[in-house]
Amino acid sequence: MAKPKTVSYEESRKQRMEENRKRMEALNLPQLSLALKTSSSPKPSPMKRTPKPKAEKQMVVVRRSSRVANLPAAPVYKEMDVVERVVIPRRYSGSTSKHRDLSNRVYASYEDRMDAMAKAEKLESDLGSDYPILVKTMLQSHVTGGFWLGLQVQFCKDYLSKKDEIMTLVDEEGNEYETIYLARKTGLSGGWKGFAVAHDLVDGDAVVFQLLKPTTMKVYIIRVERKA
Repeated sequence: MAKPKTVSYEESRKQRMEENRKRMEALNLPQLSLALKTSSSPKPSPMKRTPKPKAEKQMVVVRRSSRVANLPAAPVYKEMDVVERVVIPRRYSGSTSKHRDLSNRVYASYEDRMDAMAKAEKLESDLGSDYPILVKTMLQSHVTGGFWLGLQVQFCKDYLSKKDEIMTLVDEEGNEYETIYLARKTGLSGGWKGFAVAHDLVDGDAVVFQLLKPTTMKVYIIRVERKA
């Protein structure tokens, strides 16, 4: 009786593996296994989002628009002198509502002007020196158009206020007219027109101002005489 052929373990293992491979191919198992691996791979959930990295916060300088970039960051205050504006209350008077016909201006001659000034200086001497006196010859700018009466600077520095004031002019009949004295410009502005028009002042007249009080002046008018 012949003995059976002895098969080693390794050969037997390989033989079984080959038999199993043929069975799997017959059942199409390799493709099914690959399909299962692919379908079973995990997919990210559509509702679950990856959180964004947090941005680091820093203190930065806010840019300013070009329109205000050059402006100071904070208000700048400057100390300035406050000048109170002097206002004369309105007075309705028929004597000051007249208008001048500027087209018919008449200019005084030098001789006529000097004659009126000589009479004014004579009056100044007669009034004495108890009160400061100022003598002015009237020009067209004083009695027509601008109606601005500039006073001698030295007279203003010596006797008048250093700030704007209401200066009262008193004519020879005792009527009072309020005017505005401008200290910086050393002259009479608002209200002077009313006085000039009411008294029909013209170019060449001489006016004597006698300072009775710091804000009150007596006014004397010497009319110019025009020689034919």
